[in-house]
Amino acid sequence: MFDQCLYFNASALARLVEREWAPVYAEFGLTPAQGFALRVVLASPGCLGSEIADKLGIARPTATRLVDSLSEKKLVERRQGISDGREWGVYPTRLGKALEKSIADASAHLARRLRARIGSDIVETTVTGMRKIRKALR
Repeated sequence: MFDQCLYFNASALARLVEREWAPVYAEFGLTPAQGFALRVVLASPGCLGSEIADKLGIARPTATRLVDSLSEKKLVERRQGISDGREWGVYPTRLGKALEKSIADASAHLARRLRARIGSDIVETTVTGMRKIRKALR
């Protein structure tokens, strides 16, 4: 019925992928969204909430809630900008930095498992196609 429907197939795939990633991040006391937000901060210490939102393809208020939740877990902290006091950079804490390698290793392990199950070619073409669709719909 919905074989050619982008919305249906993207949503169904998102739910399935969420089920794969949830246990990986649960090991660290995080949701997948929190885990990916933390990975953005670890890769770009001092980034702004708007940059996190852009990299994750989410709304700024959603990024703010993710940063708030990571801050409550003592994994990130906000620091006022030096050049502009209105800006607040997001930095990983020592506790957040301590998770970096474990999260990266767990993520890489799951990515390898998924590629083995699905096939590397399908994963690559699907991800590439999805990025093109996201870019076109912006």
